[in-house]
Amino acid sequence: MATIKLDIVTAEKLVLSDEADFVVAPGSMGELGIFPKHAPLLSTLEVGEVRVTKAEEVYSFFISGGFIEVLPDQITILADTAERAEDIDEARANEARDRAESLMGQQGDSIDLSQAEASLKRAAIRLKVMQKRRMSRSGGSVGTSLDG
Repeated sequence: MATIKLDIVTAEKLVLSDEADFVVAPGSMGELGIFPKHAPLLSTLEVGEVRVTKAEEVYSFFISGGFIEVLPDQITILADTAERAEDIDEARANEARDRAESLMGQQGDSIDLSQAEASLKRAAIRLKVMQKRRMSRSGGSVGTSLDG
């Protein structure tokens, strides 16, 4: 089966550089499904989950927005932040969600409601990606690394 080169990068680090059979990314207008030899594409990305299929295993990553460039033989995801599902700290994500919910419940001019809503969305999606991986780990459908 044909594969496509995939790089997921942030300003701080290279999160992933590997071959993939299929990639799903949270595009601004909906999910983007990308197979090898896809037509060239450039799009913004929303907060969400990137799913990478390789050798019938699915690997999940949380991203907090960014850009995707698709070429017939390469996908580059430039993410604001990105982390593997297995690296998500559940306690930290729960604390971030609780802080955002608390801010949204406060009244006053000093509260930036849109920023609190964005923080809540990021925390909720991080938790969803982490919990989805945890649930599917017992079924064996989500891998823990892309090495090999």
